[in-house]
Amino acid sequence: MKKFRRSRKRKVIAGVAGGVAEYFEIDPALVRLAFVLMLWTWTIIAAYIAAWIFVPFKEE
Repeated sequence: MKKFRRSRKRKVIAGVAGGVAEYFEIDPALVRLAFVLMLWTWTIIAAYIAAWIFVPFKEE
């Protein structure tokens, strides 16, 4: 079973976008672009900060 974890390898700020990309097996640049395009909503900002705080790093 796959688990969502933050990425240490594909980390730019907190590893959240890299972890989402690894989970869905897509390019992290696409996830980062989607986050930037959705930054105008407070919901995505709150979700990103919550993932930064509560999601552990992937064990490598």
